[in-house]
Amino acid sequence: MEYRPRVIDARVVQMLHAMGGIVLEGSRACGKTSTGLEHASSAVRLDSPQVAALVDLDPAGLLVGEAPRLVDEWQLAPALWNVIRHEIDTRQARGQFILSGSATPPDDIRRHSGAGRLGRLRLRTMTLAESGRSTGTVSLRALPEQSSLTSVRGQLTYRDLAAEAVRGGWPALLDATVAEASDYNTSYVDDLCSTDVPGASGSRHDPVRLRRLLMSLARNISAEATVQSLTRDVAAAGAPTDRSTIATYLDALATVFALEELPAWSVALRSRTRLRTRGKIHLADPALACAVLGVSATRLGDDPEYFGQVFEAMAIRDLRVYADLQRATLHHYRDETGLEIDAVIEHHDGSWSAAEIKLGSSMIEAAERNLLKLANERVDTSRIGPPKFLAIITGTEYGYTLPSGVHVVPLAALAA
Repeated sequence: MEYRPRVIDARVVQMLHAMGGIVLEGSRACGKTSTGLEHASSAVRLDSPQVAALVDLDPAGLLVGEAPRLVDEWQLAPALWNVIRHEIDTRQARGQFILSGSATPPDDIRRHSGAGRLGRLRLRTMTLAESGRSTGTVSLRALPEQSSLTSVRGQLTYRDLAAEAVRGGWPALLDATVAEASDYNTSYVDDLCSTDVPGASGSRHDPVRLRRLLMSLARNISAEATVQSLTRDVAAAGAPTDRSTIATYLDALATVFALEELPAWSVALRSRTRLRTRGKIHLADPALACAVLGVSATRLGDDPEYFGQVFEAMAIRDLRVYADLQRATLHHYRDETGLEIDAVIEHHDGSWSAAEIKLGSSMIEAAERNLLKLANERVDTSRIGPPKFLAIITGTEYGYTLPSGVHVVPLAALAA
């Protein structure tokens, strides 16, 4: 297959010029091997039994090849980590290795952190822009310089967005029908419960309880679920369990990059209003939420309330990818008064931007009020400065700028 460029490509090039090597992490099938091969000059894949046997017999020999050398699925042979680190020290050169992996191996006190030698990059599933579904007429990087948006139009209708949510961002599904993608995602969930999580964690897990946990996470997508609430949800479904078990399962799902937390934003406030510090848990792709609940594109489109949650997860996925290119981080905001902002971008230089995520046009006015309240009443701008931009990411067709300066941006028109 022809390689489809990814947003992370630029960061891979930058990191290879800066470090001895990089670790390319992400969920299974998100495209790590293809991206690694695109930037590598030679490769070795550790998921081959013949190659795996050489890890003990000739580990240094596996690393011989033109640099950068891709070591694919490196977590299958964690002992190679220190060998690679020593090889980087010996060569005293940048851009020597690309390590790709779909799981984090268990901690080992004998394995050095890799600090100063190996940089880490997170590859996520494809955004709408990467898959060619977004027109890409609005750049997140350029948005701070945009005083007014004109001629912005997305190419996806409400029902199209529902289909893309169910399809997901897996590279293998670019040309698949929605029905084919649903089968793929259902199989993906099955493998998570029966193979991926037990294999990566090295311990037994009850696949029934693990599936019910995934169902609870899917129902609570884009919400602040707690271990306690998830435990109650799993137990109510007829699978007696306790908080420690659920916490263990959550850790195991994080190990295979099946979920990722969206942390709360910590910022200086003007008032004594207290911040809520609980993060939001997101699955690797919103399509997994639809798959585990058996939600079709038609059913999702017929349920605007749940679609709103799934759409928020889609937008968070895309925003994370676009923000990573700027070395920015994504957060959410909520304070004790109930003011909530779906996405706060903390830029590398300490400046910030904020976005609300709304599926339809009926919530744009309320989203605008929330953003202006955050910027004008809550955040101490004398300490961190005013926002670089305020935006509402929508599932609507047209983009424009409100008189207040808040931009309205269709997700299907957004790019890095």
